[in-house]
Amino acid sequence: MYKIACLVFLVAFSATANAADLTATSKIDSVTVFLSGAEISRLAKVKLDKGDSTITIIDIPASAVTGSIRVEGNATGKLDISSVDTRRTFLSRQDAEAADQERKKIEDQIEALRDQKATADAQIAAAETQKSLITNLAQLPMRPAPSGSGGTGEDWSRVLGLIAQGSSDAARAMIEAQGKTRDLERQIEDLEKKLSQLAPAKSEQTEVKIHVAAASPLEADMIIRYQVGNASWTPLYDARLNTGSKTEPATLELARRAAISQRSGEDWQDAQIELSTSRPSGGASAPELQTVTVDFEPEVRPVPTAKVKRSMARDSEADGMALDMPAEIVAAPPPPAAEPIEEMKAAVTVAPFEATFAVPGRVSIAGTGEAKRVVLTTESTEPQLFCRTVPKTDPKAYLYAKMSFAKGTPLLPGDVYLFRDGTFVGTGTVPLLTPGESHDLGFGIDDQVKVRHAVIEEKRGETGLISSSHTDVRNYRVTVKNMHERPIQLEMIDQVPVALNQEIKVDFLGRNQPTKSDFDDKRGVMSFEAKLEPDEEKVFEYGYRITWPGAKAIYYSGQ
Repeated sequence: MYKIACLVFLVAFSATANAADLTATSKIDSVTVFLSGAEISRLAKVKLDKGDSTITIIDIPASAVTGSIRVEGNATGKLDISSVDTRRTFLSRQDAEAADQERKKIEDQIEALRDQKATADAQIAAAETQKSLITNLAQLPMRPAPSGSGGTGEDWSRVLGLIAQGSSDAARAMIEAQGKTRDLERQIEDLEKKLSQLAPAKSEQTEVKIHVAAASPLEADMIIRYQVGNASWTPLYDARLNTGSKTEPATLELARRAAISQRSGEDWQDAQIELSTSRPSGGASAPELQTVTVDFEPEVRPVPTAKVKRSMARDSEADGMALDMPAEIVAAPPPPAAEPIEEMKAAVTVAPFEATFAVPGRVSIAGTGEAKRVVLTTESTEPQLFCRTVPKTDPKAYLYAKMSFAKGTPLLPGDVYLFRDGTFVGTGTVPLLTPGESHDLGFGIDDQVKVRHAVIEEKRGETGLISSSHTDVRNYRVTVKNMHERPIQLEMIDQVPVALNQEIKVDFLGRNQPTKSDFDDKRGVMSFEAKLEPDEEKVFEYGYRITWPGAKAIYYSGQ
């Protein structure tokens, strides 16, 4: 087996009119899906005679990025590629003639149905006219007979009978015509939908011409690679926590999944799929910064009014000087508007790594954008369990698992489906985690940990005689009880106000000091940590005092 040598590799739009020696069909063999975009590998099997040949591939989609198309392969003899040309073409569909015949047939049916509908509409109009005439005749018996007339009652009975019969006939004709009209409208609507669904007679494709030179008759497997947009994969996770018991440690199983979707203009049928964390469309180099300068704003002098201008002109003429527009009377141009500094949007987290996941077996993914979910890997670890509570806003305790994976590829940001002891408890998110980093995953409410929150003091007052100041004192009591049969680690979160002015003083009060200040890098947020034995109850008492000048007022923001 010979590796095909590419002597000259040229990919460009070409409008050459040279006839191809042979036209080959190809099928998708493998796909590498990136976080944005994908690379397709198509396989075309050809038989070539000795000498120069041109292989034309016509089933490349129009969505293929032209600059990304490249050709390689293997052959049973020496085969060189001299050049590769590409161009956009509109190919007639194989079923174009049948589609045209079907389209003409449907259009004729619609025209015939519209003629029938016009007839039915005319019948409705005639019935309405007949009904109006009969209504006028029905008024005759109620009018006084002309003087000297010799009309009889029997004549009116016959007239009334005719009126009743005519009214019935007109109503029946109108109902039948209206029903026929509705039925015709439905048939026309169905045919118009069918007509709109007929495929166009031509489709846009990318044509690839491969110019080769064979040293002898041979068979070759030509591999055409190209990139497309409108394709991506999204990381997903299943986190299954087994909480264990007094004698058995907790375990956490994390299953990596991927949701693959694409709208590339073609279906990926029975293809080998690989998922890559690289971003070919994300750029290869860091952005460059330009020089930023700072200077004083130029002095802007007011433009003289028309009256002042005339006065200046007269003074200039009296002095025998030619009038020249001096720079002093023209307003200096305003300084250029400052360009706002834009932050780079974190739609996709830039990761300092690259990994590839091979999806087992062969997979088919439709080009309709529907997500295909596949399993990648499964990892297990023994997490550290603890309870977290934020009693100020929610007097409940939540079970958390601190997970960390020392080996393997990093975890990409994505949604995670959470299961606790086999029961689905909700969803969360996983941030970008490199091997060795830890992350806390919440697994729902822990009903075996009871939390009570109470305000034991809340008062405002004034201090001082000469220069008075205001005070605001708040004190809280939080009680937590462990109802489990094993010890638990507790993390209680609360906050104190943060002063934005040096004249406002905030003092922490209470006998319990926080374990961590500025928890999670948030100013004023603090955590109290403790270990609770089975059936143990722990009380946290803490608060704060705010002092500020008596002549001023304060307000709280963010509560």
